[in-house]
Amino acid sequence: MFSSRLAVSATLAALASTAAADLTILAPGGPNLWWVANSINTIAWTCHENTEFLNFTVLVGNTNQAVLVQPQPIIAIENNFDCSKSITTQQEIFAAGDGYFIQLANPLNNTQVYAQSQNFEIKPLGSAYPATSATPTESASSTGSSTGSGSGSPTASGSGSGAAAQTSQPSSGSSSSTASLVSVFAAAAGALGLLFA
Repeated sequence: MFSSRLAVSATLAALASTAAADLTILAPGGPNLWWVANSINTIAWTCHENTEFLNFTVLVGNTNQAVLVQPQPIIAIENNFDCSKSITTQQEIFAAGDGYFIQLANPLNNTQVYAQSQNFEIKPLGSAYPATSATPTESASSTGSSTGSGSGSPTASGSGSGAAAQTSQPSSGSSSSTASLVSVFAAAAGALGLLFA
């Protein structure tokens, strides 16, 4: 009985760590998501999947150290719940070229990088922006409902299913976070139902 409780506890811990998934930069990055030099650009990240990082510093780096010796901070402290941020022409002071990347890092220690984008290009001033449909959206699914039955016998049954979808739209931030938490707690309740049934 003790070992089954330990197994359920380990499962619940795994569910909790899955709920706090890694922070991911959605844009810019890759061949279809670039910035335009001396223009207003946007950065977007997976804010709803992750509550572990409340805020971070936004840095821009380049794979070619002749372009940038080290990543340069452009936003000192950015709140995770914002989901995206417009970068002004005063913040985006980088020359057109390839090999750029974004880092989201610990505000107190920029070498502790939480996330790094794919490499991207900064196109010359006057270039077209990427299509908005090229930006991926944040999505996640997790188990949600539970059933359990018990009797005087030592057997029990239970199952979990359900899905929660999330988007990176700022207007739905609190409802998406709530849905994710509800899904995790429902899965935990299902696991506990197996334990105590």
